[in-house]
Amino acid sequence: MNTEYKDFTERALQVISNPEKQEQIVLAINQHEKAIKDGLNQYDKLSVVRQRAGYLKNKVINELDRYLIEFEDNFLSNGGKVIWARDANEAKLEIKKIIKKNQITRIVKSKSMVTEEISLNQTLKNAGVEVIESDTADFIAQLAGERLNHMGTPNRVYSNEEVAELLHTKLGAPEHLTSLEITGFTKEYLSEKIASAEMSITGCNFLVSDIGGIAITENESSALTTMSLPKIQLIVAGIDMLIPSMENLDLFWPLLASYQVGEPVTAYNSIITGPKKEGERVGPEELILVLIDNGRSDVLEQEKQRQSLTCIGCGACANVCPVYKLVGGDTYGTTYQGPIGAIITPFMKDFDAFKHLSYASTLCGKCDAVCPVNIPLHNLLLYNRNFAIKKGFVTSGESRRIRWMTKAMSSRKLLDMPGSTLKNMFIRFSMKKSWGNQRHLPTTAPKSFNQLLKEKS
Repeated sequence: MNTEYKDFTERALQVISNPEKQEQIVLAINQHEKAIKDGLNQYDKLSVVRQRAGYLKNKVINELDRYLIEFEDNFLSNGGKVIWARDANEAKLEIKKIIKKNQITRIVKSKSMVTEEISLNQTLKNAGVEVIESDTADFIAQLAGERLNHMGTPNRVYSNEEVAELLHTKLGAPEHLTSLEITGFTKEYLSEKIASAEMSITGCNFLVSDIGGIAITENESSALTTMSLPKIQLIVAGIDMLIPSMENLDLFWPLLASYQVGEPVTAYNSIITGPKKEGERVGPEELILVLIDNGRSDVLEQEKQRQSLTCIGCGACANVCPVYKLVGGDTYGTTYQGPIGAIITPFMKDFDAFKHLSYASTLCGKCDAVCPVNIPLHNLLLYNRNFAIKKGFVTSGESRRIRWMTKAMSSRKLLDMPGSTLKNMFIRFSMKKSWGNQRHLPTTAPKSFNQLLKEKS
């Protein structure tokens, strides 16, 4: 058992045996599911919308090189700068160079899954840079020392009392703040940090190819605020976040809002096409985009799994996944969780170490039914499993059991030779440790269907 798999199973057992944690997960998911149901009511023909969105994203992924070149040309023409990073280490090295060159000591960030993917916050902290999350949920998680655990909305719901205690112990806020007082204190604290920051770091939702633009959608205006005041804005994005045209935003923005937060459209939608121009009062003087591969090209090489790169990051698949509902996001120990995370994470990290994620699924297909871009997620999980076996990422014991079972199942004589006692002994011997610790193993009948049929004849 590799370390990642061992850690995964241990975390899962901790969550399953913790009623309070289970209650938090159920509460967060139930709230999300209700909101999504309400949000999707705006569509008369949702299947057509999903089909159109899937077509556009697949078109980009299948011609990714062309769209990346088009986007870069337009972004540079707008006055932006582009840095290409092969992996997480290369991206962090380039970002640290920018920070050192500009003598940056304080950075404000808005929510970005890609910066979580490359563990940027910890790298900057180790370099002595103060990093402040400006999104309220992420800011609270930062104070609590917890990592983001969902692509869309956090699956950890903090009570007012918990937040008030955090603000009191970490920032010296008065005790027992009400919800309104918490909002006021947090807003004032973050405003001061944003005003004094030398650099902002944001993610993005879409890279718009035909205009070289960065599209960001949010409900709190944290990204809009953080990129308006500091002199330098750094955007960190994956190479898979492209859409063909600005005209497509009237499709993707409402679709993302509906599946992510259950709203017809989010409150703040911004398109950034370059640094501050002459006569403009706010905006960065320098706009830098770090485009990260970090395993996405490895996914692109796979004829089937490349469809996972069409994901728009709503997180809906996780919220309907029976495994995710049971163990929550923290159990995965990865940036991307649920079905989509199980598909792409092994390619982004180490396939052998993270192959277990592809098996953290019942293959029920609920994720397929809710994906806004029609990714056949449960099929891609099967392709991942097949990939692992073809690459030899299986233990010798597992290979041996598969050979035994294949040989037995291929021969009626061998299959019927041992009685049910021997068959049940084999099942316990071969599967109890890895498969039967948390469930009752199946038992074989005294006689097979074939034997019963012969007796009847």
